[in-house]
Amino acid sequence: MFRITQFLKELDAPTPAGPRRDPPGPVVIWNLIRRCNLTCKHCYSISTDKDFPGELTTDEVFAVMDDLRAFRVPALILSGGEPLLRPDIFAISRRAKEKGFYVGLSSNGTLIDEARIGDIAGVGYDYVGVSIDGVGAVHDRFRGRDGAFDDAMRGIRLCRDRGLKVGLRFTMTQDNAHQLPDILDLLDGEGIDRFYFSHLNYAGRGNNNRGDDAFFDSTRRTMDLLFDRCLAYLRAGREKEFVTGNNDADGVYLYHWARRHFPESADHLHAKLVQWGGNASGVNVANIDNLGRVHPDTMWWHHTLGDVRQRPFSEIWRDTSDPLMAGLKARPRTVGGRCGACAHFAICGGNTRVRAERITGDPWAEDPACYLTDDEIGLQAGGAAGRVAITPFRAARRTG
Repeated sequence: MFRITQFLKELDAPTPAGPRRDPPGPVVIWNLIRRCNLTCKHCYSISTDKDFPGELTTDEVFAVMDDLRAFRVPALILSGGEPLLRPDIFAISRRAKEKGFYVGLSSNGTLIDEARIGDIAGVGYDYVGVSIDGVGAVHDRFRGRDGAFDDAMRGIRLCRDRGLKVGLRFTMTQDNAHQLPDILDLLDGEGIDRFYFSHLNYAGRGNNNRGDDAFFDSTRRTMDLLFDRCLAYLRAGREKEFVTGNNDADGVYLYHWARRHFPESADHLHAKLVQWGGNASGVNVANIDNLGRVHPDTMWWHHTLGDVRQRPFSEIWRDTSDPLMAGLKARPRTVGGRCGACAHFAICGGNTRVRAERITGDPWAEDPACYLTDDEIGLQAGGAAGRVAITPFRAARRTG
């Protein structure tokens, strides 16, 4: 996760840069249920509205939670499918809060209604994230159901009005990139203080629809818009939390943006970005799926590290006998292509490995969704690393 607001604050109120510091344990995104009442176009878990056998029981969830707390996991993001379809979701959530976790709820928002908002507010979630793919009919098409947008917005407003921290999540593709300004206006008009922008990642249904990923130029324009909006809020004294995910090249792009607009702050920002260090899959972020299988993050469901029914999470996560985990935990990671030759590798850490694996079959190849030019990453125009041809996009790699 790339925290735009945190880094833009450094322009006006710089803080000392230091070495990278990892949290005591990984943030765990926990898909408690695979069932969902929607069929979203970019769903990484390929959920649908049916029961999936073999999901962890309440007692099994509690036992895993005890191990996670002992392993110093700081935060649980409870997800699905749609987690509100799980009958014991509030018992699980209350138990997590009692044990001292930061607890987030990741929902499509349609089931956050007047009947449930009391229980949701009673849990006291630290954050409720609701996915929005566009305004009105655009969102409904992505979600596969008429009225999904109105229902999601009702849920967002109910959470907001109960004083819960609630945010919008937006995954951009070619089909909805034009909606981003409207989404940001919606954020402002509804008084919502957090926005999570997700680049499309190639997993689950997102892998099937990767041909819809946004062009590089569109991504660059989007990042410019997010930086400008976020900074304007900060300087107006109206702080909103802007974060991005699934493309750690955002950090390098922010550095170049700062060089253009705030050259006096660029060196300091560079040091803070290196301190962040980029992609943390398999290190500071983990995933447990509905069957108890552990993955390096939510986009690696096709690669299982272990099963919490057979071994504690704490043992699975420390085990580097799996070549993928050994590679992810290596500092620095060994990657090839443009990523391996990038002058700013220390900022992004080689970006998202699952995209490289999905496109090339090699998790250590270059990330095909890096939208930076060869010049921006320090490659000579026409150099061998800049001529890697494997790409799902219909836009040519640019050198200037």
